[in-house]
Amino acid sequence: MKIRDIDLGEMPLFLAPMEDVTDPSFRAVCKPFGVDMMYTEFISSEGLIRDAQKSLRKLKFEESERPVGIQIFGHAVDSMVEAAKVSAQANPDVIDINFGCPVKKVVGKGAGAALLKDIPQMLKITEAVVKAVDIPVTVKTRLGWNDDDKPIVQLAEQLQDVGVEALTIHGRTRNQMYKGVADWTLIGEAKNNPRLHIPIIGNGDISSAAVAVDYMNRYGVDGLMVGRATIGNPWIFKQIKHLIATGNELEAPSMDERIEVCKNHLQLSLKWKGEQLSIREMRKHYSNYFRGYRNIKPFRLRLVTSNSVEEVHQILEELANANLELSNT
Repeated sequence: MKIRDIDLGEMPLFLAPMEDVTDPSFRAVCKPFGVDMMYTEFISSEGLIRDAQKSLRKLKFEESERPVGIQIFGHAVDSMVEAAKVSAQANPDVIDINFGCPVKKVVGKGAGAALLKDIPQMLKITEAVVKAVDIPVTVKTRLGWNDDDKPIVQLAEQLQDVGVEALTIHGRTRNQMYKGVADWTLIGEAKNNPRLHIPIIGNGDISSAAVAVDYMNRYGVDGLMVGRATIGNPWIFKQIKHLIATGNELEAPSMDERIEVCKNHLQLSLKWKGEQLSIREMRKHYSNYFRGYRNIKPFRLRLVTSNSVEEVHQILEELANANLELSNT
């Protein structure tokens, strides 16, 4: 699969952009496990053009992360164009436009998935951004607004026609938010549309290597984007690639490996965000780092309520010596 001149190989794996998750520390943790392309957390176009520090900080990435995309969102053509130009100055490989975020604070401002109710405006924004920058522009969106409005197959053609060079489709409507089951049938229809020649990346409910390979085989997509299943579980990329290559499931990571990766993640987060914010944001990862172990609950509760790095390291040291067993062994 290629995005213009960016060769991502066969069936590349993408780390989905996620607010307060895919910061540089988490991207650095995921990269060695085989992710082929990553994205920044999504960035407000209005924040970028106002020089808001939080938005500007999200533009930063390491050369080792490449290929990397910067994802922007907004509702107005002019601000999206300016945001794209600012983003391009950071020299990413791709600029991605978010037309899929379903959360109220984004949709309420007419951005993200709200544009699924105003396709002409979506296309105006996309075409203007494509013309404003020299690097490839891609889009991430959903099937549609609700069960009665799923225009994704035609929309994929329209986005291609205004210059998008790859399209990621999440298999839910906006009204579904993250509930229910992702419907990959329309993702498959978009991919198999003979008019479509841009790569189609499937997203939604990729919870394990087995699910990833099943969706890959059934729907014929060009790549797979993994989101929530990566939280506290960066080795999912390695597991997917191993299953694709060998047909066999990779063994679950050992407790020692989980602890090592968790410590590394925390250390990188401290470097990027400082202790107070790192301690708070790492809590969402701890449960998944150690999911599936018998008698893990007391350790997990302590980790998600810890208030210092020293306390976290003490708990992890205790975990290393606890000889817990996986529940499926």
